[in-house]
Amino acid sequence: MSLVPSVDLSDFLSEDPRRKQKFINEIGKAFEEIGFVALGGHFLSDQLVDSLYAEIKEFFNLPEDIKDGYQIEGIGGQRGYTSFGKEHAKGRKEGDLKEFWHFGQYVEDNDALEKEYPANVIVKELPKFNAVGKETYKMLEKTAKYVLRALALHLKLDEFYFDDFIKNGNSILRPIHYPPITSEPKNAVRAAAHGDINLITLLMGAHGKGLQVKNHEGEWVDAIARPDQLMINVGDMLSRLTNNKLLSTIHQVVNPPRELWGTSRYSVPFFMHPVSEMPLNCLDNCIDEEHPKLYTDITAGEFLHERLIELGLIKK
Repeated sequence: MSLVPSVDLSDFLSEDPRRKQKFINEIGKAFEEIGFVALGGHFLSDQLVDSLYAEIKEFFNLPEDIKDGYQIEGIGGQRGYTSFGKEHAKGRKEGDLKEFWHFGQYVEDNDALEKEYPANVIVKELPKFNAVGKETYKMLEKTAKYVLRALALHLKLDEFYFDDFIKNGNSILRPIHYPPITSEPKNAVRAAAHGDINLITLLMGAHGKGLQVKNHEGEWVDAIARPDQLMINVGDMLSRLTNNKLLSTIHQVVNPPRELWGTSRYSVPFFMHPVSEMPLNCLDNCIDEEHPKLYTDITAGEFLHERLIELGLIKK
């Protein structure tokens, strides 16, 4: 069984102050103790989830030469297609056993950001692909906004502390395909042990075994959500901002047992990023004598650039 706690966003959205506080306490405790939580009551409908999976399976089934035509050079893989084995975890040389697609922000009322972010890539072979991706992006972004409001209150900040930083933020929706394994992998796994770069990650498709989380004792535990839940974890940006009060937990996607090598695995994380100029300086109320400041001051944009170099997605 999964040892990751479960919470329900409908508690936070309710008009009942006790239910709202219950959610704040539960998600705050989970993110301090293990950095992961399984969340129900989000804004994704079953129909939207089914539509997205149908579209992404069709895309990854396209011939390699067509998919490769959607690989955009010079943008660090921020939009469009990234081919199999191209990304690796920080500190590793072996590429992960996956291919993926990136949907990015749909900027509203901000010409400067519209120029800063690469444009989303249109898949002409699949007429519904981009519309379904955009709708999923919007619903996950909305869910993430309320989760961050709860975390702001847990951190004794104004409830809307994150709102302006995440509006038009550099967030990414990443449908991933882990293809069948056809030969003995040489030191490679589907996704090597890593921490996420961003504020929080909302993961669709963590159903069944594969995703593992490293707990405080250094043990790997399975992270399994119900089909109606999202798995949500703290990213390195939020860890840095909170001086490690909220933990960015190391996690991985392990290869399946040999008898299941012939099967594909799909998952869809949404990486909630702020705008580039958000300062990630450790919050004053997370620093005291027992918890000295652990990190130098940096902006979200500077931190992201550093990490994309470490992942091998952009050159120095």
